[in-house]
Amino acid sequence: MQEQARAFAIQAHGDQKYGDRPYSFHLDAVASLVQPYGKEAVAIAYLHDTAEDTSVTLLDIEEKFGSMLSACVGFLTDEPGVTRKKRKTETYQKLSKVQGQGEIALIVKTADRLANVRACLQDRTHSLWEMYQEEHPDFRKAIYRAGLCDPLWVELDRMLLPSAYEVFGLYS
Repeated sequence: MQEQARAFAIQAHGDQKYGDRPYSFHLDAVASLVQPYGKEAVAIAYLHDTAEDTSVTLLDIEEKFGSMLSACVGFLTDEPGVTRKKRKTETYQKLSKVQGQGEIALIVKTADRLANVRACLQDRTHSLWEMYQEEHPDFRKAIYRAGLCDPLWVELDRMLLPSAYEVFGLYS
C-alpha cells in the first residue's frame, strides 16, 4: 500500500516542485517522519496533498485506497478561503474535531508541518519560518493530542521557539 500511494502521489503531483526540489522530496520527508506510526500513516503521508494540490479527488483516493485513507486525506485538505489565514482557520477548526481512527491524520498533519519547518531552516527561508511560527499556537491548539505523536511535537515546538532561528545558526 505504501509503495502504491507513493507512486500514485508522485504521478499526481507531476512536475510540481517543493521549493527547488521535486515534490517527492516533501512527500518522502513526511512519510519518513510517520514511519513509526504504521503503514496507513505512511500511505496517508504520501497522499496528503493530492486532493489539495492536484486534479485527484477524494473519490479517486477512495476508489484506489479505501474510505479510511480518503477520509484522512479529506481532513488534511485545506478548506476553501480567499486568504491563507481564512483557509487555515477553517481547516484547523475541522481538524480540532477529528477523533478516533481519524486521529492518524493528525499525526500526518504534525509531520507535514515539521517537514515544512525543517525545510525552512535548512533552506534559510526566514519568511516561511516566521509564518509557521505565527500560526503555531492555533495549529497546536487544533491538532495536538497528548500521547498521539509527542516526539514530533517536541521537535516542532523547539524549532518554532522565538529564538530557534538564531539557535540553529541561521542569522549568520
